[in-house]
Amino acid sequence: MGEDVRLRGVVALAQGMAAAVTAQETWRAAAEGARGALDGSFAALSLWERGEGRLRVLVNAGERAAEEQEFPEDETYPVHQFPEIAEFLHERWCRGGEPHAWVETSEGPAGPAGYVHQRVAALRRRGRGCCVVAPIVLNGRAWGELYVARPLGAPLFGRADADFATVLAAVVAAGIAQSERLEEAQRLAFTDPLTGLANRRAVDLRLDEAVERHVREPGVVVSLMVCDLNGLKRVNDSLGHEVGDRLLERFGSVLSVCGAMLPGALAARLGGDEFCLLAVGVPVEEVVRVAEEVCARAGELDLGEGVACGVASTGYPVGEVTSARRLFRLADAAQYRAKGERLGKPVVAGRDGGVVGLADTAAERPAGERRHLRGRER
Repeated sequence: MGEDVRLRGVVALAQGMAAAVTAQETWRAAAEGARGALDGSFAALSLWERGEGRLRVLVNAGERAAEEQEFPEDETYPVHQFPEIAEFLHERWCRGGEPHAWVETSEGPAGPAGYVHQRVAALRRRGRGCCVVAPIVLNGRAWGELYVARPLGAPLFGRADADFATVLAAVVAAGIAQSERLEEAQRLAFTDPLTGLANRRAVDLRLDEAVERHVREPGVVVSLMVCDLNGLKRVNDSLGHEVGDRLLERFGSVLSVCGAMLPGALAARLGGDEFCLLAVGVPVEEVVRVAEEVCARAGELDLGEGVACGVASTGYPVGEVTSARRLFRLADAAQYRAKGERLGKPVVAGRDGGVVGLADTAAERPAGERRHLRGRER
């Protein structure tokens, strides 16, 4: 394989990983790019899970065997079954060795008493003639491996291929590092730092998408629960803000646990003492049941004074919902009523009288007069 061809392979690999958006797209781009660069028929990217002492396959690309899935859920291999990996991970690398790829063939020598190690056995079982394995090192630590194979009858990988695979693994490591930095930046941008829940920005994006989907598909139910934590100011004034933060964290845990009862629900802290739970495609009765559970558990906390909770859903007769702002305003109105009447249960727009009218009246007032029902203009 000429130098120009290999250079193009490196460039294609780097570009493919740079264009990836999700983690799975990054893994696929790494495997496919390496497979193409090395003229292989199959490639896999695996992660070393240190705590479990195993390699977990993230993606299988190219000509897969019958038992191989593109993104396997449970394809793992104990590291001790692969002597060459164990040597690299636990001995050579720990002692300061450099990462370098190696080649295996289906005609590999048998070990003591006729033992054939797992890698060679897998090649034979899956009709592959050879493979090159390149360790991936990230931030100075062994991260996993890049594996590229060729079928029986194809030219065997040689030393030059192993050297090139080492280069490709370094490119893959750089791409994974960039992807992880991007994921971390996105996580921080959409996460409340105190509670670990989603933040207002995340809710705005998810709710806009949900309402747009509801407009296209009216049968898709969009439900929003808004909660206002009672007694936070009193806790802050009497016990200090550190204790107040603990109350916010504890209620955040309550909301997270209850939200897990609704498939795909998003639990978030909007700011201050306000929280919300967004559910899409879930029966409204289930959302109300969870809202009741949130109120009950919040009332059992040893800090604060429970929570005021309002629910708005397209599953109840609340009028036309074509914007996230209207659903927020309906949930706000329901929560405002629950707080004013000191109720220990949720108020539901469209089920409990007066809430829809209160929300619509608030929308007509000047912004400065809306008080709590501020419409959440964005």
